[in-house]
Amino acid sequence: MNLSVAEENYIKAIYKLQEGEQAVTTNALAYELETKPASVTDMAKKLKEKKLISYEKYQGITLSPEGRKTALQVVRRHRLWECFLVDKLSFSWEEVHELAEELEHVRSEKLISRLSDFLGNPVIDPHGDPIPDANGRMAKPRPQTSLDQANARRLVVTAVSDQSSALLAFLNAKSIKLGTQLEIIAHYEFDNSIEIKVKHQPAITISEQVAKNIMVRPL
Repeated sequence: MNLSVAEENYIKAIYKLQEGEQAVTTNALAYELETKPASVTDMAKKLKEKKLISYEKYQGITLSPEGRKTALQVVRRHRLWECFLVDKLSFSWEEVHELAEELEHVRSEKLISRLSDFLGNPVIDPHGDPIPDANGRMAKPRPQTSLDQANARRLVVTAVSDQSSALLAFLNAKSIKLGTQLEIIAHYEFDNSIEIKVKHQPAITISEQVAKNIMVRPL
């Protein structure tokens, strides 16, 4: 199906916001896409005609099976391009999202298949998000928790839940990325900050807000 860039962006945003069978409201989608609810309603009618969503006024929006398939294709392209930009062109992880937003709309299946093969068929992107395979399947994630909730002392970073460029740049400056091994030195009750030690780096203290967005698993 030949979709416009705007239609693909809507489908991907619905996929991001939809949890299980829960419908996405027009207001939530408008906020996500930084547009007006009336524009969302107009697009929802178009996507419903193409059988990509289920939509009834005041009842929200859910992806149809074909819509979910389309969303996963866009997500796959986006996350593979992020891998390419980081692994092969040496972009830092806070730089690649906007570039991948443009590249994800290149729809050549042959190109994306070769890109995946070239990268070694990665299963996670540079931020720790799973990459769907060509059939829309994703590898089952290993158990992980946020750093502020971790019980183990020695940990490895597995993902980042907040992927804003500001947080990613902060973590980059602190030598924290996917695969970074760290040790918890102390928790401070006063403000719930955490002192951590990254190998070959001096100990640093990070705020509770930062710790909540760093996903880890025990070593």
